[in-house]
Order: sequence, then structure tokens, then C-alpha cells
Amino acid sequence: MARSRQLEENQILLAELRESELTPETVERWRQVLRDPHASTITQAAKILGQRGLTDLNTELAETFTRLMQKPVKRDPNCLAKAAIADTLYRLESHNHALFLQGIRHVQMEPVWGGAVDTAATLRGNCALGLVRMHYPNVITELADLLADPEGAARMVAAKAIAYTEDPQGIPLLRLRAKIGDEPQVLSEYLAALLKLAPQQSMAFVSNFLSDTNQQVQELVALVLGESRQPTALEPLQTWWKGVQDPELRLTGLLAIAMLRTDEAFQFLLDLVADGSDKTAQEAIQALEIYRQDHDLWHRVCDVRDNRGKSL
Repeated sequence: MARSRQLEENQILLAELRESELTPETVERWRQVLRDPHASTITQAAKILGQRGLTDLNTELAETFTRLMQKPVKRDPNCLAKAAIADTLYRLESHNHALFLQGIRHVQMEPVWGGAVDTAATLRGNCALGLVRMHYPNVITELADLLADPEGAARMVAAKAIAYTEDPQGIPLLRLRAKIGDEPQVLSEYLAALLKLAPQQSMAFVSNFLSDTNQQVQELVALVLGESRQPTALEPLQTWWKGVQDPELRLTGLLAIAMLRTDEAFQFLLDLVADGSDKTAQEAIQALEIYRQDHDLWHRVCDVRDNRGKSL
């Protein structure tokens, strides 16, 4: 059968299975799909099983994963099928630690113009989450290794996974990794994870990155502090904002303060609307616009704006 014809038939079969009840007959059809040689078919099948929460085929998914690990570049180029299987098994709360350990350590170098690229970073991240969810005893050791992964995407997931463990052993790992430095987006994940694991203990450490020489780091750290919704983040954000000159950073600072969702943060912004310069008042209103659907708060904003000595 021609490849295009087989893929078309696979799509029809998957469309049917997506809506079908699980019966002995449909289980056998699912097995047929998972034995398919086309990685794209397996990828879609794994995603559907995960979306539907069907755990009956976990064994077959694991067997398919093992098969794809044999000649992985040939059988699963770009590592999409293996990553989808690992993600589904994670979502279905599988306890297959052998599969997750194999996946978290898998590197798949594939040729690209001028060299080679590792396509397994997503797989490693998905397997890290799987190990955390199943409470694997040595998961912190595995996540420590993943924090040193060459791929930024894998390091970001490692940070998130450490936060999910709620294990204080992860705190020094994240602090060390943040101190070493990283790409701004990846660094912000380390800091966000620290604020989830130990918000009070980590507040001063995270706030220090507001003075980083890289403005993108400052912006991302401000947003991390805002997303933490920790009341103690207000003071460092206020202090930083008052010293910032860049217009975009100033607006980011006010947005981060608004994201705290505390009475003190709202009052600070309302005071700026009432007494700040026209530009500052406009920026404070812009930051508070994320709460337009909050009738009571937005009514307060409008009242303060309308009562200013000058019109905006």
C-alpha cells in the first residue's frame, strides 16, 4: 500500500476511534494503530488516548515506546511520537519508572544543515514530569542532571518539575543554577520555581535579579514576582519601579504590581492614578485594565480617574 494511502486510512481510523467507546474490538483497533510504522500516526494516537484518559492501553503505549527506541532517528524522526507517549503516560499517572528513566536520559541527535541537533528535549522534560508525578524516590537526582541539560527547554521543565516535587532539596539546586546564569526566559523559570517552593525564603534572592544589567531579565523577574502573588513582593517591585527610567520597564513594573492582587498593591496603583503625573496615571490605569471584568475594582479606578484635578 502506498504511504499516502496508508496515512489517509490511518486518519480515518483515528477519527473513528476518537469518538468510539472502549470495547474489546476497539482496543484491538487501538493496538493496530500503535503498531503502525508511521510515527505521525502514533503521535496522534497517543495524544487522543491522553485526552480521553484511556489507561487500558498503557502497556501497549510502553511497548510502542520501546520499539521506537530501537533505531530512534529512523523510526521516530524529531522524537515526536516518543514525546507524545511520555506525555500521555504522565497525564494518565503511569508508574512506569523504567520508561521515564529511559526517556529522561535519551539524547537524539539528528542531522541538520551544517551539523546536528538534539530533538529529544521535550521527551526528557515529559519524562521528568512523569517521575515527579509517580513520586520516584531518586527524582531530585534526575532533575539535578536535567538542570544541566544543554537544551534550554529541558532546563525549564526541570525547574518546573522541581517546584512540583515540593521537596526542599530542590531549593539549593535552583539557587545554584540561577547564580550560574542562563537565557532570560530559562532563568525566570528557576526563579519562579523558587518562589513556589519557598516564597519567603526566596523573596530576597529573586528580587536581587531586578538589578540585572539585562533589561529582559529585569522584565521577566518583575513578572515572576507579580505572578507569585506574594504580598512581600510589593516592596521590592515598588523600589525597583521608582528607579526605572525605561518606559516599557516602568509599565511592566506597574503590571507586575497589579498582578499581586493585594489591597496594598491596588491602593498603590490607585494613588498613582489620583496623584501621579498624567503619564504615570495613564500607565497605572493601563496596568489595572486586566481587571476590567472586576466590576467593583474597575468602578474604583474610574472614580479615582474622574476625580483627578486634571483630565487624562
